[in-house]
Amino acid sequence: MKLLNLNRLFAIGITIGIFAFTSPSFAQEAPDVLVKRVSQEVLDAAKADKEIQGGNQKRVLDLVEAKILPYVDFQRMTALAAGRFWREATPEQQKQLANEFRSLLVYTYSGALSQIKDQRVEFKPLRADPSDTEVEVRSQVVQPRGEPIQLNYRLEKLSDGWKIYDVNVLGAWLVESYKGSFASEISRGGMDGLIKTLAAKNQRLAASAAKPAKTS
Repeated sequence: MKLLNLNRLFAIGITIGIFAFTSPSFAQEAPDVLVKRVSQEVLDAAKADKEIQGGNQKRVLDLVEAKILPYVDFQRMTALAAGRFWREATPEQQKQLANEFRSLLVYTYSGALSQIKDQRVEFKPLRADPSDTEVEVRSQVVQPRGEPIQLNYRLEKLSDGWKIYDVNVLGAWLVESYKGSFASEISRGGMDGLIKTLAAKNQRLAASAAKPAKTS
């Protein structure tokens, strides 16, 4: 199962955009306004941080834990990726799967932060009514070389503000990309087998993140 390969497509684009959701004071604003207001200053911060640019994974992980996780609905994201198997799982299995999936995404996307160099984000008009509780924010990441990267978000409005539950990069939705992998793993080893596979991958990623950053 090539879970890490699935993430390579999403990594830079998601990391750039998802960091737009880093300030609780903006949580009740319209989702597109929230992204536009904060994304540039976060991009600037990532570019200016020499430790992040140098690959200091502990610093990046701490930043992800503090700034990103409160704005992502990992429970819904995991449930959508697991599909019907989520409803068949026990509450404990659901909890374990959500935790391991969350860790996988955190480790993978934190690695993309050090790759942020000269990208910028352009936003498209929001197609939504004020009463909508689910919206899609559309944008694109403009790079110094190559074509722009399409980067869209699905968000839901909860009691504590807007939260991301799916991301689309270059036409591929993250949740949909994982559905096949999850189903295949469950067919071989059940829900516990999937949890074990994700846990093993996270252990390897944690060991890699613990290595000291290379100095120039």
